[in-house]
Amino acid sequence: MGYCAGTSFVLNVPQQINMYNLTTINGIKDILVSRNETLSMAESVTSGHLQAAISLASMATAFYQGGVSAYNLNQKTRLLHIDPVHALSCNCVSGKVAEEMAVNVSKLFQSDWAIAITGYAAPVPDLGIHDLFSFFAVAYKGEIQKVDRVMAKKDDPLNVQVFYTNEVFRLFLAVLTDTKR
Repeated sequence: MGYCAGTSFVLNVPQQINMYNLTTINGIKDILVSRNETLSMAESVTSGHLQAAISLASMATAFYQGGVSAYNLNQKTRLLHIDPVHALSCNCVSGKVAEEMAVNVSKLFQSDWAIAITGYAAPVPDLGIHDLFSFFAVAYKGEIQKVDRVMAKKDDPLNVQVFYTNEVFRLFLAVLTDTKR
């Protein structure tokens, strides 16, 4: 229960929820900070989870430039300059869309690295989408380093979003580890 003191509220903070893999996130931070490199993100299916998770890294401001959550074709086209004809043909869910999102968010934030993800956290029977999957892409200095598909088991959409977030960061850390810059 909280109390009102003027215009401020003080609330009891619930017990910490550990949704994100902080070991992986801080591993990403360690590599990027040691290389003096930066990161930005564009996301759709995770709807801000990538950004929220990376902001939990210690010293996040030393490497994290920012991100964009764009949930529909209009915003992805306007903000991230994806090809609208292709995006319309696949409901904005493809490796090509993820690649375009990654390259263009890195330009928008002038970051060295960029991660982008688009996909489905819940079935969309009207579109024939019964299996849950996403596409993510990693760009470095405007060049695609990795693009892949991540499958998820059917679950509550929040759990699927958190799964995608942790999996993409795990795969991004592998790219960083394999890439000696």
